[in-house]
Amino acid sequence: MSEHRPANRPLIIAIDGPAAAGKGTLARRLAGTLGLPYLDTGLLYRAVGRRVLDGGGDPADPTGAEAAARALRPADLDRPDLRGPEADAAATAVAAIPAVRSALLAFQRNFAGERGAVLDGRDIGTVIFPDARVKLFVTASLQARARRRWLELRAKGSDAELSTVETDMRARDALDAARAAAPLRPAPDAALLDTTELDADGAFRAAMSEVARRR
Repeated sequence: MSEHRPANRPLIIAIDGPAAAGKGTLARRLAGTLGLPYLDTGLLYRAVGRRVLDGGGDPADPTGAEAAARALRPADLDRPDLRGPEADAAATAVAAIPAVRSALLAFQRNFAGERGAVLDGRDIGTVIFPDARVKLFVTASLQARARRRWLELRAKGSDAELSTVETDMRARDALDAARAAAPLRPAPDAALLDTTELDADGAFRAAMSEVARRR
């Protein structure tokens, strides 16, 4: 049980949740406020997917995807093409492969090191850091999340339809929840943070309150 572990162990904040729930914005702000390193673990899968696509492979092919995951380097996370529909689809495909998730496990755990970290993703509190002192599951209604993503895409010049974004997001939610390898679900001891009616400041205040309580 986590309450029997040393209180001075590195502070790890695990933030999980579906796409466009606001977990990335929240995680970056928490990391900056608390002076902790931040890792968007979703970028790992996007970068792996891109590596596979660069080689002309199929992101759903376990052999090629695992090889790409084992060859991943920190510089891959700085690529400018890790967002958008193609990257989304590739990331979803490689993330469903157990060997890929296994290959990236050490990368994520080593990132926290001795300093601690804020990490956001879909299995941080359940698989990567099940003993994290602070676990948050950030969610929002499908409609709210789809609108947020649609507005992001519009700001980047995309002409995507809101209905298409919502359909794609619903499909990704289903895949994330149903996959055999680390399905998306809250850790039993995670605090639920619903951002449907919250702005960024409201979500931050709620998260900081939970951090203070668990520290």
